[in-house]
Amino acid sequence: MSKYNTMDIWKAGIYMTKRKLIATDLFKLHSITNPVLAPSGKEAVFIRTIMHELDNKYYTYLHHVNLETKAVSQWTYTKEIISCPQWSNDGKSIAFLSNREEKNQLFLMSSDGGEAKKLTDLENGVSSFVWSPCSEKIWISALLKEGKTWSEKADKKEIKLPEVYVVDQMKYHMDGTGLLPKDTYKQIGWIDLNTEEIVPFKVGNYHYNLETISHDGKKLVIGVNREENQDFSFREPLLLVDVETKVETVIVDEEGYFGGVAFSKDDQYLAFVGSPCTFQNATHSEVYIYELGTGIRQSLTEGIDAPVGDYVAADFQQGGRAPSVVWTESNHLYFQLSTMGDVRLYFASLEGELYPATGEYEHVYGYDVDASGIFALVTISTSIFPGELFCQNLATGERTALTNFNETFIKDVELVEPEVVVYKGAKDWDVYGWLMKPVGYEEGQKYPLVVEIHGGPHTMYANTFSHEFQLLAAEGYGVLYVNPRGSHGYSQAFVDAVRGDYGGGDYEDIMAGLEYVVKENDWIDETRLGVTGGSYGGFMTNWIVGHTNRFKAAVTQRSISNWVSFYGVSDVGYYLTPWQIGADMTDIDKLWNASPLKYAANIDTPLLILHSENDYRCPIEQGQQLYITLKAMGKETSFVRFPEASHNLSRTGLPNLRIERLKQITGWFKKYI
Repeated sequence: MSKYNTMDIWKAGIYMTKRKLIATDLFKLHSITNPVLAPSGKEAVFIRTIMHELDNKYYTYLHHVNLETKAVSQWTYTKEIISCPQWSNDGKSIAFLSNREEKNQLFLMSSDGGEAKKLTDLENGVSSFVWSPCSEKIWISALLKEGKTWSEKADKKEIKLPEVYVVDQMKYHMDGTGLLPKDTYKQIGWIDLNTEEIVPFKVGNYHYNLETISHDGKKLVIGVNREENQDFSFREPLLLVDVETKVETVIVDEEGYFGGVAFSKDDQYLAFVGSPCTFQNATHSEVYIYELGTGIRQSLTEGIDAPVGDYVAADFQQGGRAPSVVWTESNHLYFQLSTMGDVRLYFASLEGELYPATGEYEHVYGYDVDASGIFALVTISTSIFPGELFCQNLATGERTALTNFNETFIKDVELVEPEVVVYKGAKDWDVYGWLMKPVGYEEGQKYPLVVEIHGGPHTMYANTFSHEFQLLAAEGYGVLYVNPRGSHGYSQAFVDAVRGDYGGGDYEDIMAGLEYVVKENDWIDETRLGVTGGSYGGFMTNWIVGHTNRFKAAVTQRSISNWVSFYGVSDVGYYLTPWQIGADMTDIDKLWNASPLKYAANIDTPLLILHSENDYRCPIEQGQQLYITLKAMGKETSFVRFPEASHNLSRTGLPNLRIERLKQITGWFKKYI
């Protein structure tokens, strides 16, 4: 346990001669996530993730904390990725998913200690699971080939010849997965822990998603879309299923996302998070309540003009999975809300009470709440605090630090706390952001500035730790990062305003922020400016250098350069393009006018193009087109391809490639700025 009683370890008088942060400090950081309370409320488990430099892999370890003594102990030591730890209802066992044998399989560990036991050996692994309240069986969902049973084992000695892949639907590939398996469906069953036999429950040629089970064990909630053609279907109806009769009751069936379901402790209500398609993928998520006795459904958060959930764009936390909602015994609820650059834990009652349970200027990226509602476990990060686990009294707000894994890093490394900036953007709307001074800043000196642009566009920069931003500051740059229109956390009108206006008001917001900080801060050398961003941020970087020569160097990452080709090659292109740009292939002119490639002749800024070879979201041809076009025009450019990397290179890519990416960015700015 840390000797400090608050998260402000960096304020605890432990200043020494500190060094500058470097790219490989990623290997010294610990990501603390997934706190899960035991039914007794007296103990909990959580996950610690590290990047291993020599093995070039991520490893996670299950840890236990005794909440009475505050003692923390490590429970697993195998080199693996662990996820989704869950306690049995009797508190005697922990189940979790592990990839220690490549595919995610279900493992069981006694809460008294000892080695974990593998419960499944399925060809495609286990997708998700939930304990039965009796603690004698576990419900699972797993991919199953049509015509196969879970008892059939794959012949590992069989020589598999390459097979053609016949495409007959539009949703056939996915970033991070590749080609989706053919004739394979997610099915639901349960494991008898006495016999370890898997009993099928929901099978057939549909994907069944397992949501939750009632506390009496009599009702399941599942998600399934049984439409024959789902190319333009963006729904997954939630169904309440009687375990004994299998009779189904529809909870919600409409376009949009609905999930994260939880039963109230008395099984009278369901709570879940959902976002209809009112503004397509820019629609705010809300907390919904469904009363089982009456079938009445209502939004609990419709009075809040901010999205439920965590929409932070950052590069450090690994594998964090926070629950959508958590009930207490008093039928009160807790959930995350992204608002004004924070992610805060919120309280709600069925009578309409609604207020924040945690403070401002921080990122609550994980949590669990005791059934009594007296305290919560929270994992928290700030701009100069990578993140640890805390116990918070929900009545007083008092916190106790339970872990201190990153204490040495904080003691050793000089970090820069950004200042909040607020200025007027397009349409005279307020735009919020942050400005970091370079490490070693001295009054009266001039310094270069790098503008960072997040992806999405419907995510947000936040009061959270960013290794990349701190690295740029350590390299001697000021860093400006803002939330232009399209960003979450401010209002529904604000997040929706970018749709149909890419390169319009969003571009004005970013450039207005630059001009504002240049005017207000005489330390910024406006002749030495850089800009970078990924995904939507890559699109905007491309757009910026095609519309202004304000920047001396630029780095575009996993970008979009051509909406015409993006429509057909991206895993989401055929529907995201009309959602975001407002046109499809029947209006080529509109797509081309919104494409940065059209303005390549105007680009005079030296442009580094970074792209992952296995990026299915913004395929590498987007970077290729831009590079070849610029090179043919004699422009200053370079193209770096990252093998074995997907769209999420900067967050979950191979460790050596993440380090190389940072070196490429800082090297380009050093060369041209």
